[in-house]
This record gives sequence, C-alpha cells and structure tokens, in this order.
Amino acid sequence: MRSVAPLALLAVAVSSVSAADEAPKPTFTPTSVKAPFLEQFTDDWSERWTPSEATKKTAVGGETWSYVGKWEVEEPLEPVIVGDKGLVAKTKAAHHAISAPFQKPITFDDKPLVVQYEVKYQKGGNCGGGYVKLLEDGFQTAGKEFDDKTPWTIMFGPDLTCPGTKIHFIFRHKNPITGEFEEKHLKLPPKPAFGKVTNLYTLHLFPNNTYDVRFNGESYNLGNLLEDFTPPVNPPKEIDDPEDKKPEDWVDAKRIPDPDAKKPDDWDEDAPYEIPDEDAVKPEGWLDDEPEYIPDPDAEKPEEWDDEEDGEWIAPTVRNPKCDEAPGCGEWKRPYKANPAYKGKWYAPMIDNPAYKGEWAPRKIPNPDFFEDLTPVKSLVPIGGIGIELWTMTEDILFDNIYVGHSIEDAEALAKETYFVKKPLEEAAEKAANKIDDDEDEEDTVASFKEDPIEFVRNKVFKFMSLARIDPVLAFKTHPETGAGLALSVITLFGMLGVLFGVVGAQQKPITKSAKKTDAPSPDDKKKTETAPVAPAGGAKEETPLKKRK
Repeated sequence: MRSVAPLALLAVAVSSVSAADEAPKPTFTPTSVKAPFLEQFTDDWSERWTPSEATKKTAVGGETWSYVGKWEVEEPLEPVIVGDKGLVAKTKAAHHAISAPFQKPITFDDKPLVVQYEVKYQKGGNCGGGYVKLLEDGFQTAGKEFDDKTPWTIMFGPDLTCPGTKIHFIFRHKNPITGEFEEKHLKLPPKPAFGKVTNLYTLHLFPNNTYDVRFNGESYNLGNLLEDFTPPVNPPKEIDDPEDKKPEDWVDAKRIPDPDAKKPDDWDEDAPYEIPDEDAVKPEGWLDDEPEYIPDPDAEKPEEWDDEEDGEWIAPTVRNPKCDEAPGCGEWKRPYKANPAYKGKWYAPMIDNPAYKGEWAPRKIPNPDFFEDLTPVKSLVPIGGIGIELWTMTEDILFDNIYVGHSIEDAEALAKETYFVKKPLEEAAEKAANKIDDDEDEEDTVASFKEDPIEFVRNKVFKFMSLARIDPVLAFKTHPETGAGLALSVITLFGMLGVLFGVVGAQQKPITKSAKKTDAPSPDDKKKTETAPVAPAGGAKEETPLKKRK
C-alpha cells in the first residue's frame, strides 16, 4: 500500500526549496519625489486626512450620520511589497467620505495639471466608486463637514457602474453670464476591465484645453475640452424658436402610394399559398389498413381498477411496429407544394410625393444665453484639496500613491517606484491563483478522499506547491489546511525519528559470544580476551571477561 508521508515530505521539501530560491519581496521606501500634494499613507497620514462626520435629517426630524463607511490605513489583503500600506474603504453597502487639504492652492494658469493614483478593488464586485474629487479652494478645510454637496472642480477616476466599468472625467464649468456651474462629462469615457489587481489612473490636463486620460501608463482617451464633453462648454449661437409651430398643411411624407395604379385583372388575392401536389404518388407498400398507433399489448389493467368508479379501462397506445417496417400507415394524403399562382394581397407601388416640403424644423433665433469661453481650463476654479466621497457595495477598496501636481516626469517616476513594481508581482500571483481555480473547477473529475486518499492528498499538495513557488505566504492563506497538514507532517516525522533513535539506543543489549561445548580450542582463543559493552541502566561500569575453555 502507498504511503502518504513520503509524498507530504517531498512536497514540503520542494516548496521549501522554492521559497528559498524565490527572491525576497521588495520593501516599501517613501519616495523622494516632491509635489504640491503627494500621499503614500505613511504613519502620519491621519495628520492630513479627516473622515467626514456630516449628517443628514431623518424623517422624524433628527439627524443621522451620512457617511458610516469606515476608513483604515493597512496593507493589502495580499501584499507584494513589505510595509506598503494604503487607504482602505472598509464597509460594504455604505457611504464613505474623507478629505485632505493642500498646503497651497493649485491654479490652472500656465502649467499642466497631473493627477495620478492607484486603486485596487481587492474583492472585485460590480458596484463601487473609486474616483476622487479635487475640491474648490476655500472648501478644503471642510473636513468633518465634507459631503456630496461640497464644491469641487474636477472629478476623476474609476467606477464600477453596476454592471460595467468607467473612468470618469468630469469638470465643473462656470457660466460667465449667470455665474452658475454646470458639470461637463466626457462623452466617451474609457471602460477597461479593473479586476482585483492594482490599477493606475492618470489625468493630464493642459492649459491649451487638451487632456489625456491614461490607464496603467497607457493613453486611453486624448482630446480637447471644447469638443469632447457634454453638454458642450460653449452653448450654440442660435437655438430653436420655442414659439414657432409646424403649419397644419405642412406635408412631410416623402413617398406615397401611386394614386393612379390599379390592381391587374388577373391578380387573385384569394389564391392559397400552398396546394396539394397532384404529381405525388403513394409509396409502394403503404399500409392503408394499419393504424399508426395501437393499444399496448403488454399493458394490463391494474388490480385496484374499479370499472364502476373509474370507468372502462383503456390500455395506453404505442406506435404500431408494422409502421416502422413500411413507408407509412393509415390513410395516405397528398403532400402540399408552393402554389405558382399565389400573389398575395395587392398594394399600389410607392412614388415620390409631389406635395412633399421636407422635414419641418422650427426657425432659429439668437441664443440669449450664448457665451464663448475659448480657454475653459484656465477658467477652472483653483483647487485646494482632495476628497474621496462615494457609495459602494464592495468593501476593501484600496487607494494609494496619490500625486497631484504639475510634472508629468515626476508622476511617471513615482509610478516606476510603486505601481510598476507591484504590477508583475500581482500578475504572477493572480496567474497562480487562477490556475488553482481552474484546477478546483476540475475537482469533480478527481477522486474524493474516500475513493482514493492518495490521489486526493497528492492533488492538494501540488496545488499548494504551485502557489508556494510564487508566494509562500499567499499559499498558506489560500490553502491553510494543506499548509498546516504539511507542516504537521514534518514535525511528526522528525518527532518519530527522534523517538525511534532514542528507543533503539536505550534498549541496546551487550553482545556476548557464546561458546559451545563441542567447539575445539584454537591457538587464537588463548590470546583473545573480550569485554561486554557497558549497560546503560545507571549501574557502575563492570567488565566481564570471557572465560576460556579448558
């Protein structure tokens, strides 16, 4: 019978070698990049960030917390950089809000704006925001009062849209005539897949009104604020006259039935679509007198059947076996074919309408609200802080490495130190986890423990080993039972070996040479004097010379 212990020992040995050969995980080191605002959520993060305590009125006149979602700064659930922490929205199905002020306002006069940060939907999900709001200068100190009504200038970032994905880019533009703000939404926002790994979101906004929305370092949407947003920045110069009405005699039917057309005399609207095929011939061997179904000859009336109460018993019918051996049974009928004389209902042909005037549209008048802002970026209200205010059905959304500044090069340098270090490590771990998931999908074809315990254990061990080659810690988190079992096997094995050697050494007996009376003395016997080993029972050493035969 095969033994499980050697297999378990082999697995531990292999995984130990894999763990030993694996390069150590990188360790988090704060960046040297400088920016008007840069956040890596180091130990002093709470000195900058303030969770919202905003309230709202209840139906009975009291107040309740609007933002009950909890925030924590902690390592990811599956860390790949030692000591790297992020801001995590912890609560499922809750509103979250938190904000941080800048040291000084950021304007849009002559430098590009660069916004970049990471988001990781650690548990996936299909409903959950991950966007940030750049708050209007003057409202960044709202802190505990920060809510969905706090004025902001730009909203940017990912959103799981129940279902689907989207990268928002929205800005609030001020009407120079009325002074009112209006949200302008990107017409075609990028919709990449987010998955459960860390993703990098970047926005470049330039004083010449151009922008670049980037995802994981690649440009996904490049355009101009004057062309790509809805509603447009500048209203139309002319609008439809609301007082103009379509005349009652206006003809907007482009084509009409020909009034001069007449149905041909030979057009028969009553002719059927199909008619019997008169050329068809009954197949030879057709059984006209045999029914297609007959009473089942093997059926028997149930013993409990009562004709008076249940009525006359009728056997169920089955297909007549004779019909299977012949072309057919019963009365033969001619098949149908398409009727060559069929024309259907007659309709007059369509012609161009001589009275057609075209599509009616109201006349245009000058737009009383028209204005023209050719530099909308420079018109944006300066920003003084950053806020995260969202509703999510997904918990454990992680934010990290937030950059708000003017340097594209500095933002890229930060990404190289952070995101592009995480990316290959997370992809490798995800690939291993997906392979394990695929293997688990095939478990229906694998023998259970009762059917084949050796194969069952072997399967579990190899899954553990595959993941341990990439991340031993993740292997123990994903398969704790297997990891614990392997560790226990090693401890048990060494314990058994220790006990075994201890017992053997304690029970070893003196080796003595017995002499037979019939042995003949030899010359060498007179020269040998043997001494028995010392017994380990705790007594004094005692030598026992062997007696020579006389």
